[in-house]
Amino acid sequence: MKATVVRHPVALVLVWLACAACAVEALAQGPVSPAPSDSRALARLWDAEHVDLPVAPLVTHREVEARLRAVRDASPGLFSLEEIGRSVEGRAIYDLSFGRGAFTVLLWSQMHGDEPSATSALFDLFEYVRRRRSEPAVVRMLDALAIHVVPMLNPDGAERFQRRNAQGLDVNRDALHLQTPEGRALKTLRDRLSARVGFNLHNQSWRTSVGRPPRPASISLLSVSFDEARSEDDGRRLTKRLCAVIRDALEPLAPGQLGRYDDEFEVRAFGDNVTLWGTPVVLIETGPWTLAEPDRPPVRLNFVALVTALDALATGRVHAADPARYESLPLNESRLFSLRISGATIIAGTGVEPFTGDVGVGSTRTVRTESGRREISLTGRIEDLGDLRVYGAIEEIDARGLTLAPNFVPSARPGDTVALPDWTSARPRATIEVGQPARFLLLRPAGPPNTYVVERVIGEAEATQ
Repeated sequence: MKATVVRHPVALVLVWLACAACAVEALAQGPVSPAPSDSRALARLWDAEHVDLPVAPLVTHREVEARLRAVRDASPGLFSLEEIGRSVEGRAIYDLSFGRGAFTVLLWSQMHGDEPSATSALFDLFEYVRRRRSEPAVVRMLDALAIHVVPMLNPDGAERFQRRNAQGLDVNRDALHLQTPEGRALKTLRDRLSARVGFNLHNQSWRTSVGRPPRPASISLLSVSFDEARSEDDGRRLTKRLCAVIRDALEPLAPGQLGRYDDEFEVRAFGDNVTLWGTPVVLIETGPWTLAEPDRPPVRLNFVALVTALDALATGRVHAADPARYESLPLNESRLFSLRISGATIIAGTGVEPFTGDVGVGSTRTVRTESGRREISLTGRIEDLGDLRVYGAIEEIDARGLTLAPNFVPSARPGDTVALPDWTSARPRATIEVGQPARFLLLRPAGPPNTYVVERVIGEAEATQ
């Protein structure tokens, strides 16, 4: 029997007009956000719309405070701002909250003052929510979750770009004694909220590696334990699934550069105790990327991780995640140098005969203020010498056929011709020995005996921003 089709022209016109109105409204708001499960699209969105902050190590408490007030004032019905405490030196510690859901989430960053990557990413999260508040993904988040964020828990440490607070105490080892005002502020907030899940946001050492051969551990994840037995309850199963969601989101953006933190229970630590107190915690540790661009790409990874994880909680799709995806992540190791120079003929400057080997350099970043302007300096020291083939590096130099010597000509530039001095009786300012500053000339034989062309100058310290 043939079906009878009845058409209603007026109804069709009304539907068309409604769709057209929706399209006009969407165009007025700008491009529609990608689905939060599409990490590549989220990364492109970050590229186009991230907040224009200084690079993460240069973000000060004053900047954070001003930005938080601006976020609140731009959307007063969306964001609430509360001062939850003061640091040792009297700097305000803030909680920015948004969302009207029943499931409370607590995020805190920069418990260690020199671990700033996630702080910048949190401002990108705020901007994402503000710009996209009427889009389905953000509406879901706001309806399902109540999100509380402490962007800078240790502002005195951030001011000095140091791990510890102004008392010289590690806030992350003060969960039991609560001697730090910063720790007390976090504990009080956690107890008041009884958050259902927490995100503890840190940076890890540039020595942190993952896999074979060792690669930079750009993001490491941890479902935090709450006892020495590393027991598993519903909360811990949830954080393992969240870690799995984050892994799946970040792997396309940082293949081979995701690791798993050891889950040994640390009785003094905040993440472990917050989990014990009833708020299961996901630890996100941001690690090395490249020496040329160490800061912005990790902020991007944090943004993608946080948006994806919050969406997974809001939609409930976290419960379909496979915890094995987290558990199969390779464990962190410390097998990474900032720079490895391989296969060079090494003239150590100590009077010993030249030898062939590798040099591993570790880098330390400091923030200093010059003429009222904050700058980042990168200082390198020799951490190992010899056959270093089992290690990785953020930057590799294949120096086979080249000679590595202490920098005995401070004004040397690539292309200069130099003659090596006689170091049998006098040492140069810095020698090529473990523990010495990394001040090298990488040289290519020029033809005449003892004459070389400078290929590269590797300096001790250089302002990077």
